[in-house]
Amino acid sequence: MLVKLRSIANLGLETVAVDVEVDVAALGFPGFTIVGLPSKAVEEARERVKTAIVNSKMDFPAKKITVNLAPADLPKDGAAYDLPIALGVLLGSGQLELPDDMDLNKSFFYGELSLDGSLRPTKGILLLGLFAQKVGGANIFVPQASAPEAGVVAGIKVIPVETLHQLVKYLTGQEKLNPLLHAPVKNAYDEQLVEFDLLEIAGQEQAKRALIIAASGGHNLLMWGPPGTGKTMLSRALPGILPPLSPAEALEVTRIYSVAGLLSPGQALVAARPFRSPHHGISAAGMIGGGSNPLPGEVSLAHLGVLFLDEMPEFPRSLIESLRQPMEDGVVEIVRVAGHVRYPASFTLIAAINPCPCGYLGHPRRECKCSDKQIAKYRHRLSGPILDRIDLFVNVSVVETDKLSITGSYQGQKISSREAKNQVIGARQIQKMRFKKENRSLYTNSQMKNSDVKKYGYLTSEAENLLKLAADRFDFSARSYFRLVKVARTIADLSSSEPILPAHMAEALQYRQII
Repeated sequence: MLVKLRSIANLGLETVAVDVEVDVAALGFPGFTIVGLPSKAVEEARERVKTAIVNSKMDFPAKKITVNLAPADLPKDGAAYDLPIALGVLLGSGQLELPDDMDLNKSFFYGELSLDGSLRPTKGILLLGLFAQKVGGANIFVPQASAPEAGVVAGIKVIPVETLHQLVKYLTGQEKLNPLLHAPVKNAYDEQLVEFDLLEIAGQEQAKRALIIAASGGHNLLMWGPPGTGKTMLSRALPGILPPLSPAEALEVTRIYSVAGLLSPGQALVAARPFRSPHHGISAAGMIGGGSNPLPGEVSLAHLGVLFLDEMPEFPRSLIESLRQPMEDGVVEIVRVAGHVRYPASFTLIAAINPCPCGYLGHPRRECKCSDKQIAKYRHRLSGPILDRIDLFVNVSVVETDKLSITGSYQGQKISSREAKNQVIGARQIQKMRFKKENRSLYTNSQMKNSDVKKYGYLTSEAENLLKLAADRFDFSARSYFRLVKVARTIADLSSSEPILPAHMAEALQYRQII
């Protein structure tokens, strides 16, 4: 008997319908074959499905079983086809009959089976929900632990399943399963635990100001200075001043984490902006993404958040150069023989480096032991094109002793992360209103194209003359020229100023001091 059930395949963030065709033939030698370009994980479904059916107190037919995953020319990966294959075997062998009112064209089955017949958390459930939404009035049968992912999608019926036996009893009318209630995406994602408050960081007022500008406009920032001056601490304080994710942004980030399998069981959404801090020993596939079935890398996992590279020159130069495309375009394309996938990668890069290999070049009290050749070689690890894609450069110098007072006697300028966050939210709100008429995803000033810069720059003649004078004096590239305007635009937004004034441009220029 031939049975056809519906499932999906995820190619990056694109979802394709897959027909799981199961034929249980009375003639022929007993066997279990899966065709349709299955991966190793899919082929191993034979053992999982057989054992799960037996341990669920049902019979596994001693017949010739053929499973075809159509379309046959599309590679299939993962263990999510266990559930539809198991159901197909039970239906094809006559052990199960579906209700007459069940429309198989609008029912999707997706989930990995354990040997005891229970369903394990399975990645990609949110993408299944979004795909089923396009069908209209669809039912999706998914593992209970992963069901909340699809619960945020409206217009579908999410039926969480604990075990294969439970699903069989539901389909035969012996047990009732309550559909998961729709949980709409809300905008209250601003409360999160932060590692450091800006108040905890002694001194470094200019670096804190640069952090606020970077968070407000999504600008890339590079901090350099001797060890122990607070570069890493400043970077890890950044999540505390980032604005909350909007519902659309939360859904966009969650899609990436869903396909990567990084959502915890029961987690519905990524509630906070990502902050990724990979080690310098990371591989190219880990950073950019890859694999036989390409998964997102760190640049995509940092989408709409922060990618922090501590000791950036310690990363292989080829790895740093691979950041050029995502830094410029906000996307990364992974090409393989079987095709290519496209992941979003619109992140804010925060980099921290030492001034030299030993770290003490320019230190007021410690002597640098590096030769000129060593210093040149160290700095050569960061190429001109990479530095040209960074908007803000700030020197994090040694903190004066009086600012380190434990008793709190230092009375310099202080700002808390809450106060800084309010400034950032205000600037982001101005940008949101400015870009609301655009027919594309445009969240921050850093994402503006050159045509947008000309459209929304609003430079006064004095500010433009100052920019031209600096560009001629320091020989800025065209990219640097437009990035300066973007930074000045953000500074003006922080001041709630419509035009970019000379003071805004002057502050933007002081952050172009390249190491």
